[in-house]
Amino acid sequence: MTAVVWVLALLAALVHIVVFAWESLLFHRPGVHRRIFLVESADVPAVGLWAFCVGFYNLFLALGMVGGVWLWAAGEESAGRILVVYICLFMALGALVLLVADRRAMGRPRGSGVGGVVGEGALPLAALVVMAL
Repeated sequence: MTAVVWVLALLAALVHIVVFAWESLLFHRPGVHRRIFLVESADVPAVGLWAFCVGFYNLFLALGMVGGVWLWAAGEESAGRILVVYICLFMALGALVLLVADRRAMGRPRGSGVGGVVGEGALPLAALVVMAL
């Protein structure tokens, strides 16, 4: 079961690395800000700083997750497991915040953020469930 947790955790890290690239490196591209984040080109200057910073939060979460899995696999089970659990909780709760924002139609039409909720939260939540079993 440990290997399943590691795979889920590392896939969650990969998702967050991809989102980092979209938010911090590629956000100004219309295919990214319009198609992925539903931000109109005219609004990019207003939210560009937000996107850049949030992207780095996603990168730091991913690096922490990779570090936790690495520690756990290297024999530092307690430290690695604690780090993986904490970051999985952080990601899952972040997805919950996205869900609340989506339900309140904050910034875009209700229901349009469900993909982000699933993308951010499904893998870390699955890792937590597997750890609990």
